[in-house]
Amino acid sequence: MTAELAAVMPAVIAVLALGLWAVSTAGMKVRAIDAANSAAIAAARGEDPQAVAAAYLPEGASVAVATDDTVARAVVTAPVRPLGPLTPPIDVTAEAAAPMEPGLPQ
Repeated sequence: MTAELAAVMPAVIAVLALGLWAVSTAGMKVRAIDAANSAAIAAARGEDPQAVAAAYLPEGASVAVATDDTVARAVVTAPVRPLGPLTPPIDVTAEAAAPMEPGLPQ
């Protein structure tokens, strides 16, 4: 029994690490989507999109906002290191758009 457990243990640890990586990356994707939606809505209202999105994002994330006459678009990129310094960072990206509020100055 002990030899079998010793042989299977690396596979169990690898599966657990992969599961942790997937859950952490999916969680950051949800946070990036929320930040992109909030930033696009804030830009459409004439507010500061960087400040609104900062509440959702970790250190090192970036928010890019572009507006035209009809639509505000936000792109959020956030680095993820699910297993700490053992793995290279993965960039998670989310995009959102919101119609511009009428009556705002150009």
